[in-house]
Amino acid sequence: MFDIVIRGGTILDGTGAPGFQGDVAIQSGKIVQVGEVRGKGAEEMDATGLLVTPGFVDIHTHYDGQAVWDSHLAPSAWHGVTTALMGNCGVGFAPCRAEDRDTLIALMEGVEDIPGPVLHEGLNWSWESFPEYLNALERKARDIDIGALLPHGALRVHVMGERALSLENATPDEIARMRALTAEAAAAGAFGASTSRTISHKTLAGDPTPTLKAQEDELIGLAAGLTEGGGGLLEMVSDWNTPDPGTEFAMVRRVAVASGRPIVFSLTARHDRTEAWKELLALSDEAAENGLDIRPVFPPRPIGILLGLVGSQNPFSGCPSYKEVAHLPPAERAAALREPGRRARILSEDRIAGSNFPLITRLHWARMFPFGAPPDYAPPREKSLEAQAEREGRQPEEVAYDLLTEGDGTNFIFAPLTNFADYTLDASAECLRHRNAIIGLSDGGAHVGFISDGSFPTFVLMHWGQRGFPMEELIRRQTSDTARAMGLTDRGVLAPGMLADVNLIAEKELGLLPPRMVHDLPAGGRRLLQAPSGYRATIKRGVVTYRNGVATGALPGQLLRRGR
Repeated sequence: MFDIVIRGGTILDGTGAPGFQGDVAIQSGKIVQVGEVRGKGAEEMDATGLLVTPGFVDIHTHYDGQAVWDSHLAPSAWHGVTTALMGNCGVGFAPCRAEDRDTLIALMEGVEDIPGPVLHEGLNWSWESFPEYLNALERKARDIDIGALLPHGALRVHVMGERALSLENATPDEIARMRALTAEAAAAGAFGASTSRTISHKTLAGDPTPTLKAQEDELIGLAAGLTEGGGGLLEMVSDWNTPDPGTEFAMVRRVAVASGRPIVFSLTARHDRTEAWKELLALSDEAAENGLDIRPVFPPRPIGILLGLVGSQNPFSGCPSYKEVAHLPPAERAAALREPGRRARILSEDRIAGSNFPLITRLHWARMFPFGAPPDYAPPREKSLEAQAEREGRQPEEVAYDLLTEGDGTNFIFAPLTNFADYTLDASAECLRHRNAIIGLSDGGAHVGFISDGSFPTFVLMHWGQRGFPMEELIRRQTSDTARAMGLTDRGVLAPGMLADVNLIAEKELGLLPPRMVHDLPAGGRRLLQAPSGYRATIKRGVVTYRNGVATGALPGQLLRRGR
């Protein structure tokens, strides 16, 4: 008798091969048979009419804090993710001396929008070194497996102190120290290291990430440390402005050649430099043809922010008359904001001067849309607030204000910041056509107040599956492809001997519910969460963790250590 037998589903095995009808038998956390299974299972699961897929592997998340205090890594676990890699973008919490804790919290708060009070309350700081951090993570059971990257920002502060925060160049001795600590982290099980070279990554006080101007020799030292510690990838995000994408990419190639390490980088279609992503995509394809493992990680839909009274930001948050009622619950606040006198005052006030939102100047009414229910991630231009205002003979500010203050104040405005320059998802579609590109950038666990992109895995299936992309390829791109990019060979494929991470999906029922704000973080912190429909079950290491979207309470997830 097997532990579980899944019967009669359409098996999409994660290799990209066409689906086929069959059964899957699971025993002791492993897949033991695929095809026709004659033996019985202690649990028999009827998958008639369902897709049976490997569990999804997400290589770009930020559960570095949540994984310390939470056993249920929502929202990713809700969307079929059974393995996640965290520590991206150069931010994290180890290595860290006691005197640097506030610095790393401030950096995570600014870069990834995880509130400082939540982190101060939730982190127990039972570590200083990165190996000690991994040991701390290992002591908690979870509903998914997690792996961690060594964050360059934390490492640089640990080695250089205030000089790192001042963006000074590392000395040869400091590079040697970082290299040694990177090797130590890799030997302990880090999946690699991450770094950031973008001016968008700042603390709330406006201070840039410590790694912004790290020189090539420092990056080579970081990557060489991985090699000396046994392996791992280098993950990076950059503005590609020094002075152009080609010049920066040439540096990345030199790091790859010097170290022999795989490199993955964030690739988004910017709205201000609309052709740069195409050049980077072509350069990465060329590198692959030359035998260099340099791969872009791209979002399958626009990366956009959700503005509303229940979120952490809205277009009027900086107005003095808004701040007078900002403390009220959303429904009461909406009612107060509908008062004619207050409405007139707020619409006459400067929205920018009093705002603490660094992205406020990048918001334009022509790229702001009613979010709707179900959520619309690819709205046509004529649905923009600007277009609506023109049709109605009003100002866009009035349209936005009235939308946000309707009813109980739970409406959202969707403001795409990347991958929507021409009001289409063509950039994401083009990346999907390149096998060297990786689906990712969900940022699961981060941006809890105004971005909810942990639903990327579900969106990929429901949106792109309806637009001609073969479902077997969409599954492969989120299973075996991402697992191999992490260096994992024991998952991502439904085959005998592989880890029993499995999703049962009702394809026609796939959908995304409107995001909702919940108060379940430490210190009473709040976060936006978006649930899916269509997942009948998720199995992790041979144990059912979710049935019809509801957690079973089982926690078979583990900390992963690369190479073990």
